[in-house]
Amino acid sequence: MKIHIITIGQPKLDYARQGWDEYWQRLKHYHDIRVTHIADKHNDTEHILEAAGSSYTIALEIEGKQFSSPELAQFLEKRALDGREVSFLIGGPDGLPDEIRQQANYQWSFGRLTLPHDLAMVTLLEALYRASTINAGQPYHR
Repeated sequence: MKIHIITIGQPKLDYARQGWDEYWQRLKHYHDIRVTHIADKHNDTEHILEAAGSSYTIALEIEGKQFSSPELAQFLEKRALDGREVSFLIGGPDGLPDEIRQQANYQWSFGRLTLPHDLAMVTLLEALYRASTINAGQPYHR
């Protein structure tokens, strides 16, 4: 499956950079994965849509649908069957522009808590990794 992670900004804190690197290395064993970090000053519809291209877009939003890890694994399997790249969109500290939220193919929420921007980036990679190990029948999910 082709996965594209699109974020406004990059992980800045040490723990987040380490977490990002760790789960990036793990996740790339399961998927063709790439990242686009858009500069904070370009947290706008034009730059985000340009980065996403014609991919299936999933906006990370507090009001989106929540998944358990097995539900996320099933969701990813369905997306993989489409054969289309899937882009996960993480906005800046103020979230994603309204137009992006409205145009996204799907909205996913990690829960009702507001997470620090850096932590949301690490949480995304870990969640995708966990779902990927479930789909591969590996024991990480225990």
